[in-house]
Amino acid sequence: MASLKINRRLIMTPGPVAVDPRVSQAMSNSILGQFDPDFTDIMNETMELIRASFKTKNKWSFPVDGTSRAGIEAVIASIVEPGDKVLVPIIGRFGYLVTELAERAGGIVHTIEAPMGEVIPQEDIIQKLDEIEPKVLAIIHGETSSGRLQPIDKIGHAAKERGVYTVVDAVATYLGQDIPVDEWALDAVIGGAQKCLSVPSGITPITFNERFSEAINKRKRVEKGIRTSDDKATSHFITSNYLDLTQLQDYWGERRLNHHTEATVNVYGLYEGLKLAIDEGVEQRARRHSYHHEAMKKAVTALGLEIFGDENHEMQMVVCVKIPDGINDAEFRTELLSRFGIEIAGTFGSVAGQIWRIGTMGYVAEKQNLLNFITAFGVFLQSKGAENIDPAAGLEAMSNYYDEHEL
Repeated sequence: MASLKINRRLIMTPGPVAVDPRVSQAMSNSILGQFDPDFTDIMNETMELIRASFKTKNKWSFPVDGTSRAGIEAVIASIVEPGDKVLVPIIGRFGYLVTELAERAGGIVHTIEAPMGEVIPQEDIIQKLDEIEPKVLAIIHGETSSGRLQPIDKIGHAAKERGVYTVVDAVATYLGQDIPVDEWALDAVIGGAQKCLSVPSGITPITFNERFSEAINKRKRVEKGIRTSDDKATSHFITSNYLDLTQLQDYWGERRLNHHTEATVNVYGLYEGLKLAIDEGVEQRARRHSYHHEAMKKAVTALGLEIFGDENHEMQMVVCVKIPDGINDAEFRTELLSRFGIEIAGTFGSVAGQIWRIGTMGYVAEKQNLLNFITAFGVFLQSKGAENIDPAAGLEAMSNYYDEHEL
């Protein structure tokens, strides 16, 4: 059997994306024991970095071992009890994922929906809160299936006034757009490693406030093998052991509960990725993503493609374009990858096969990458017979944008 060989790729999808080489280097360090003082120092510093990334003072800011879905499920499973009403605004595929997780936790799910490519006015969501009176409002901030950014700056305050807990999936927007958790009064927010942060998937930063902590700790049950006489039992405990946030609090907190074996190498990667992001600056990093997003929009429009969706509510790290007539979605993307090593994404649901999603996330959000992409993409699209495609105009538009605008 041959040694592993990975072909070079330019990944222009909404995630996962290319990993910063400095993160890969950090992950090549020697393994430390999970309770080695050197490692617990790294754990504490990682928590500080997560707080800074979310602009929060929340004590409970730590990673969950697992992909972003594990982070979302940990939060949902810990706050939602059987019979609890949960309101989920849906603007794409990942809203449906949240309904799935809430239902599996025993919640009674109510939804408010908008067509793909649109968002839901915050006033409509707040009105629905008054109508449903849920325990939890679970909402997607950046819906990558449609490239839309759901406004949430008013929702946290409105929910708090009504005694509702907010859960925000910010997996795709985390460290690509500014998410001031405390300012927006959000109770629990889930970030993502494998998107704008440019860290390998497998570890998920989250944060939640004391209000949320008090609610979930009413369901706390420490597993028998490590339970002490000080640990009180409850009959309505969190049903997941691995994704039990209350036990993870004791693992990441002063108690250092021996709950699981920490993925130390993943923590190294997360630490390094966060350190790079904080050194760049949360606001500056958001500006960088917005800057390159605008360059891509200018280029694909000049190329001859039509932007999909409500342009007033775009994620600033995903450009969605309508697929030209006569071009087969899957065949084109497959050939683009095999011939040029460039990957873009299709989508799901009602517009599957109708739009492409082009990501400008994290480490890939850099001038040279985008210029290389638009050159190959435009020429190949024209060669496949797409009408009214002008590769030179697309490249010129992007080049002019970079010449005329500074980051």
